[in-house]
Parts: sequence; structure tokens; C-alpha cells
Amino acid sequence: MKSNVVVEDTFVHTEETSLTVRKTSLFFTGDGFTAYDCKGQLVFRVDTYGPDSRDLGELVLMDATGRCLLTVRRKRPSLHNRWEGYLGEREEGKKPIFSVRRSSIIGRSNVTVEVYSNPTEEYQIEGSFAQRNCTFFNADKVSVAEIRRKVDACANVVLGKDVFSLSIKPGFDCAFAMGLVLVLDQIQVDDFSENRVDADPIITDDSNFSS
Repeated sequence: MKSNVVVEDTFVHTEETSLTVRKTSLFFTGDGFTAYDCKGQLVFRVDTYGPDSRDLGELVLMDATGRCLLTVRRKRPSLHNRWEGYLGEREEGKKPIFSVRRSSIIGRSNVTVEVYSNPTEEYQIEGSFAQRNCTFFNADKVSVAEIRRKVDACANVVLGKDVFSLSIKPGFDCAFAMGLVLVLDQIQVDDFSENRVDADPIITDDSNFSS
């Protein structure tokens, strides 16, 4: 089994790992994520503190104890909605360890992930994060992680989109995968903002349209 350590080898496992990820409400202080293992133990958390911190375009992934594992930051300006990941806390002069960007500036294309320490290590994320249905593929087109809607096994009910499953294949860095989730969520926010602009045109009295 090939091991792909990007953030920390502690989070690279020999068996497939399934995390339950919960996104906290957008309407309260402490918006962010929590991720739990199959035993209900907290593995990762991400906290922000209201809209001002979200506007900074920087998020910090922490372990269960609050230790900073990874910082993802929006690169400005960028036509491809590019984000970069930094090991631990980001400091001035510190170099990123990976980047995430839209594969194309046209439409809602797939997402490309580049790992700077290994030029041959590239990933494609295909599908719809907004629908919680996407797959991470390595350069050989082999699935290394998946995001899917969470199903309540007892009630056989699909839960809301604020709770979803992140499945990571053996050898793939779970902290890296969770960092990519943060970026996908931010790209979705950007898409939503763009749609809001497009969805509210000014309609004059002589406008004609059909259903």
C-alpha cells in the first residue's frame, strides 16, 4: 500500500476510514466543522467567529485537542479560485505545501489539487460538493476519498446536507482530505454568491419572458 502523507502520518491509516462531518450553522458565532470517527470520537474541528473571519479567506484545521494542523488560504487575485494549504499555522514567508483550483475558469469545472513536494502527485475532485456527492481521484484515476450524503441507518433516512460522510481510502492522509473539504465548501460559497447576483436581474415594465 502506497502512503501519501501530506499533513501528518498520524492521520494515514492502513484501513479505510469513515468520518462523519458536521457543518455548524451559518447563523451563529463559531461557524465551522467538526469531524467524528466511527466511535463518535472527535478527530478534527474548524472554528470561525462570525462573518468577519470568513471574509479573511483563511481557515485553520485543528485536531481534537485544538492543535493547528493545516491552514488553507485563498490566493488573491486568482482566475481559478485558487486556494493554498500551509502546514500548521501560516506565517509570513512560509511556503504552501499544496494548492487547490478550478480546472477551468469557465463554468463549474472539476477541481485540481497539486502537491508541491511531489510534482507527479496531483488529484482531481469530480462531482458536486453542494450535493455532497463527489470523489477524489489520484493521477492514476483511482479513488482515494469520497464525500456522500449521510444515511441514518436506524431510520433509513438521508440526513440534511450539513451532515455528511467523508470516506478515506487506506494510505491517504485524512487531515489532507479534511483540508480539501474546507476549500470545497468555500468554493461552493463563491458559486452561491455568483448565482445570487445572476438570479436577481432588474426587470423593466416592458420585459417579456415565458415560463
